[in-house]
Amino acid sequence: MSLRDPIRLIPVLFLGFIVLGTILLSLPIATMDGIRAPFLTAFFTSTSAVAVTGLIVVDTPTYWSTFGQVIILLLFQIGGFGIMTAATLFGLMAGRGFGLRERMATQVERSQLATNDTASVLKLIFIITVTVEAIVAAILAARMMATYSMPMSDALWHGVFHSVSAFNNAGFSSFSDSVMGFQSDSVILGPIMLAVFLTALGFPVMQDIRANRLRWKKWSLHTKITIVGTFVLLAFGFFSILFMEWHNEATLGPMPVGAKLLNAAFHSVMPRTAGFNSLDVGAFRDETIMVNFFLMFIGGGSAGTAGGIKITTFVVLLAIVISEVLRRRDAGLFQRRFGREIERQALSVVVLAASLIFASTTYIASISPLPLDDILFECISAFSTVGLSTGITSDLPPSGQFVIVCLMFIGRVGTITVATALALGGRQRRYRYAKENPIVG
Repeated sequence: MSLRDPIRLIPVLFLGFIVLGTILLSLPIATMDGIRAPFLTAFFTSTSAVAVTGLIVVDTPTYWSTFGQVIILLLFQIGGFGIMTAATLFGLMAGRGFGLRERMATQVERSQLATNDTASVLKLIFIITVTVEAIVAAILAARMMATYSMPMSDALWHGVFHSVSAFNNAGFSSFSDSVMGFQSDSVILGPIMLAVFLTALGFPVMQDIRANRLRWKKWSLHTKITIVGTFVLLAFGFFSILFMEWHNEATLGPMPVGAKLLNAAFHSVMPRTAGFNSLDVGAFRDETIMVNFFLMFIGGGSAGTAGGIKITTFVVLLAIVISEVLRRRDAGLFQRRFGREIERQALSVVVLAASLIFASTTYIASISPLPLDDILFECISAFSTVGLSTGITSDLPPSGQFVIVCLMFIGRVGTITVATALALGGRQRRYRYAKENPIVG
């Protein structure tokens, strides 16, 4: 396998941007005090930006200079756009490894994501990126100037930074407290939520909706699963957080009803993929943290900026379980059955993800006195490129921070390459072994 193979080329390119970002953030001009940043600090920040995660070991607005913050913005813009492009192209390419029958079925399923429509998909990505980022930035900047008496230059900077960060699901903020200063402002939190929501759907879904509008019957199975799964998870997160944190004096407790609803909605969106927080995550109750574990691990839609195992992966496995319980021959949804190769890919992604998180959590717990639930939260957040934290990131020992770096990189690039390798790399044997079933359960 050479570097011409995209399965190897994409990780190398992302690693190259991480190295470049590390070098630039290591320059004295990148820090506020003009002192060269430690290597691990620059490396961690660069990886978090390119992997559009948002975990930080230093306070972004007070530690990094304007130059440093611009570099961070460029890194998560490149990382987000590059990932979206790579993921979409990988989705298009996955049909090339199948036979004629499977390829025809794949193209029918993917509808507008046929291989000859690559240019249209990339054009869509570019147009949506520029349009949404510009609109959200304008709304945020105007609001900050009108309501918070912020100078135009500052308002524009904060608006652009948060707009690009939200659209790319990066979770970086140019404010020390993320967006906690806007807890009751729907004009600030609303556009950020919308930007995160759109890209968390994934561009295959956007392409499908653009072509078929709201005609449900014409949507692909992938689009149907992603749309329904997204709204179910958002509703679950919203009502769970609202119920569990309603009387928590450190979060929703002191707020009026309208603000409670707004912040519960905001935090039902953010664990899915982005790291902004309008509430103190470290003050969440244990049951709310458990809900966040679940939402972060699943993540958002495929071929977008979202992390996690992806909605379709989770739904496929859930459908398999249901079909087994009901003793059905095939697993599927919406009058379509899943192919065996898709079921095996979904199972592989989940097992690999869970194993990686387990191993990382175990290692960090063995070298750090920090609470186990906080460490697990950090590892899931890193792997799922969410960026939410209970506040322990900077307290991790150097080797622990390096593990988090690896999780961010693998979580962002690894899931794409693994899923694609499974789709493209399979070779059918000309023979099969004798069948024997071990005892399960």
